[in-house]
Amino acid sequence: MKTFSARRLDVQAFAEDGGELSGQEPLRAYPRLLAETQGRDPDSPVSWTASAEMRNPRHVHPQVWLHLKAQAQLSLTCQRCLAPVEMPVEVDRSFRFVADEDRAAAEDDQSEEDVLALSRAFDLVELVEDELLMDLPLAPRHDNCPPVSVKLGEEDLDAAGPERENPFAVLGKLKPPPK
Repeated sequence: MKTFSARRLDVQAFAEDGGELSGQEPLRAYPRLLAETQGRDPDSPVSWTASAEMRNPRHVHPQVWLHLKAQAQLSLTCQRCLAPVEMPVEVDRSFRFVADEDRAAAEDDQSEEDVLALSRAFDLVELVEDELLMDLPLAPRHDNCPPVSVKLGEEDLDAAGPERENPFAVLGKLKPPPK
């Protein structure tokens, strides 16, 4: 069995070999995912497994498939209370590979499955990050937000400064007097 690199994967050879790869790196290895957490918990693990297969290997055009599973626990920002909220993010997806980008673009629109272009230097780790990013919730929220308490004392009110004048009143003063 050959040794394959997740950063420079020959997808066709990986599928012909019935290859399997897995990895677990800290969140900091995925800069775009880490940015979504505002840098919180950079040591949180991101785990993934990938396997490949050839379907119809004796056919004139055999199909190359890659199956990907990935998961992470991310500390996102709750859209209600703006406090951190732990969200599990999981991907379980299969991809069919075709000869080139043009064919992948044409077939992707017409296919139920995701279609990608074959490559001898495919970055599987980047695909993991892309898929986890697409699985992020649009508006992460707690089921029940923690209570928020705001206490303002006299010092806080004094520090706020004097009340500001209405901007339209200021404009009115600039207007020349009627003749």
